[in-house]
Amino acid sequence: MPGLRERQKAERDDRILTAAAELFRAGGYDGTKIEAIAQHAEVSQGTIYNYYENKGDLLVAIVAMEVNEVLAAGSRLLANPPRQARLAVDKLFAIYLEHSLVYLSKEMWRHAMAISTQQPDSRFGRSYSELDQHLSDQVCMLIGLLQSAGAIREDVDATAAGQVLFNTLNMMFIGFVKDEDMTLAELKRQIGRQTRVFLIEIGAKKPE
Repeated sequence: MPGLRERQKAERDDRILTAAAELFRAGGYDGTKIEAIAQHAEVSQGTIYNYYENKGDLLVAIVAMEVNEVLAAGSRLLANPPRQARLAVDKLFAIYLEHSLVYLSKEMWRHAMAISTQQPDSRFGRSYSELDQHLSDQVCMLIGLLQSAGAIREDVDATAAGQVLFNTLNMMFIGFVKDEDMTLAELKRQIGRQTRVFLIEIGAKKPE
């Protein structure tokens, strides 16, 4: 069980991330200063810099908070997934998408994606890529489970199939965050149309 000092540190970190997320959403990433985040979190600027080097580190920490929560929810689904491939994939992707704007706005996602692309070898860029990889691995794991349950053909490369599905989701999510007018419902419909075609192709054939 963590001691008092560790609990206090975790509580301060939580306040900092909550404050940063609220101010980034309200005033925009570029328009938010570290000083304002410190005031909102009721900590000193020095305390923030003890945790994070810059705003980019704060942003990726918020992304990590979001991704870790969806990974946990995805793990619960994988513990007892639907036996129909289409339903299982739809449910997992719904977990990812419905949580995507809880902590981050579309504008925050755009900044996170831009920084990870411009600085792929930075700590931020590496962390962002690792989070994407964890999500991709979870999709691959689901396909493997569906294959074991007989919902996916035995000759299918489950890892490659999971990567194709995740890459489709990721590509369309990028389009979603670029378009301020697109709704989550429309994004789900578009992803569903594409994944269904692929899942029909790799699905186990019904016995005649």
